[in-house]
Amino acid sequence: MKLSDYVIDFIVKQKVSHIFEFIGGAITHLLDSTYDRKDIDCVSVHHEQSGAFAAEAYARINGRLGVAMATSGPGALNMVTGIGSCWFDSVPCLFITGQVNTYEYKFDRPVRQIGFQETDIVSVVKPLTKYAELVVDAETIRYHLEKAVYLAQSGRPGPVLLDIPMNVQRAQIEPDKLMGFLGSAEHRSLQASPGCDRERIAEVVRLLAAARRPIILAGGGVRTAGATAELAKLVAETGIPVVTSLMGLDALPHDNPAFFGMIGAYGNRFSNMALANSDFLLILGARLDSRQTGTRPDTFGRAARKVHVDIDPFELNAKVAVDLALNCDVGSFLAALNGVLADSAKPDLAGWYRVISGYRERYPTRSSETEFPGIEPNGFMELLSAHCAPGDMVCLDVGQNQMWAGQSFRLKEGQRMLISGGMGAMGFALPAALGAAKAAPGHNAVVICGDGGIQVNIQDLDTIVNHRLPVKMFILNNGCLGMVRQFQDMYFGGRQQSTVIGYGCPDLVKIAEAYGVPAFTITTLDGAAEIIAQALQLEGPAFVDVKLEQTTCVNPKLVVNRPLEDMSPHLEREELAREMLIELVEEGEVPK
Repeated sequence: MKLSDYVIDFIVKQKVSHIFEFIGGAITHLLDSTYDRKDIDCVSVHHEQSGAFAAEAYARINGRLGVAMATSGPGALNMVTGIGSCWFDSVPCLFITGQVNTYEYKFDRPVRQIGFQETDIVSVVKPLTKYAELVVDAETIRYHLEKAVYLAQSGRPGPVLLDIPMNVQRAQIEPDKLMGFLGSAEHRSLQASPGCDRERIAEVVRLLAAARRPIILAGGGVRTAGATAELAKLVAETGIPVVTSLMGLDALPHDNPAFFGMIGAYGNRFSNMALANSDFLLILGARLDSRQTGTRPDTFGRAARKVHVDIDPFELNAKVAVDLALNCDVGSFLAALNGVLADSAKPDLAGWYRVISGYRERYPTRSSETEFPGIEPNGFMELLSAHCAPGDMVCLDVGQNQMWAGQSFRLKEGQRMLISGGMGAMGFALPAALGAAKAAPGHNAVVICGDGGIQVNIQDLDTIVNHRLPVKMFILNNGCLGMVRQFQDMYFGGRQQSTVIGYGCPDLVKIAEAYGVPAFTITTLDGAAEIIAQALQLEGPAFVDVKLEQTTCVNPKLVVNRPLEDMSPHLEREELAREMLIELVEEGEVPK
């Protein structure tokens, strides 16, 4: 059979039914092999970055694998941001690029290029992939495909890339005679995964039994490990309050009584105060980057005995020293812990709940309406989330919109939240919604984006319309690049170069309508509920332009050199001291 047909057969066997691609000459054999097939569809996007983001979201929703393809040269390079997004956020995706014929490829010759659009994409993406290979021998295709998909899905998941020259794509092979990776000596050598030591589980139980103010910090690794059910079970059995990182927001429904919001530099003040006052901190699949800890990691959870569980050994004790580090799968750890705790009495945490519930009541997350008139974005997020249905997939872009949603969008049972965390790529939300909608037909994909982010991949409104997908777009439009503008206002004397000065945004409603998308405008919260409901109930896509004041900020926010609990706008020192159950960091140690 033709090798390109074999590749498509292999993808179908992975239970992948969509390939996201932007055609070019170097992948015509591969895409031609999908023609007239009923078990797989090509989703033709208008930019390879969109295809990569869509594949990432597809993998996050289907829990298995996403696939994107691009031609050689510019096509392959345009996917790199999406590949990096999968790398940083641990998403299993197979990226396939076309390459010039092997007889046109330079290999080790000291020339820049021989074939048209020839580019060494493998060398470019090696630091951002678990496996990247140029397939020069058609007889090795099975081995490379099996190895790539195995590595993408095992351990800490991530992206892989195979670069397939055109003459290899069109080669004739005998599938039954191809050498496989699965079952090989190399495969057997890679199968060992870190287990959860029983003695260390017992130590966690002892630390937990001694705690009076425990907190669970759920990171993105909970969802990656497929461990949300085990987390819910642990919470039900123990009642331990849960805070999350940005990537862990959909690890637990937000109407669970134990859920206490998002921590970090742009987290909820009440969430940060809960963590800061804890005496036991169980960290699950979170890498404790500076967006979580602030710039003073030495003060992070300083009164707590800390247990950190992560599949990646290099994340343990890397940024925050912990009392107990467990290098194992979060799902396996939680299953083992739940097994040990099954017959234990539920701890009495009523006093602790009174404290942290008081924080949430006294310090709700809202911007000052006097300082930033018009639509209050956190209030808008609460309103939007109230109208969204179970099963909706919420796709966040990057910027202020992401933080407002992280702080105030209340996720229901069965809802997902897809975020570009480590890469933090503007333009993520729209193509992510495209991929999510393909992975879960029948459910709305809700885009929350800024006016800057929506312009990055706005061309794929056309793809969404062509596929009649229920993608509901809510654009928080403050007419600037607001996150960096807020940073400039705080640290650069209000010099708004390139965020306001030099930045532009057209009439987004007219653009949406030009693509054939029903479009609405919200200028005030009066009547906003009706427009939100109408947009969500329409068949197919809808576009809502939500007008904000340009000066609108994300509040609260942790500034440089402050501990997690001391967010801006700052509480009076005496008030903060009254609220804290532990000693404050000495004021003289905190640069003003």
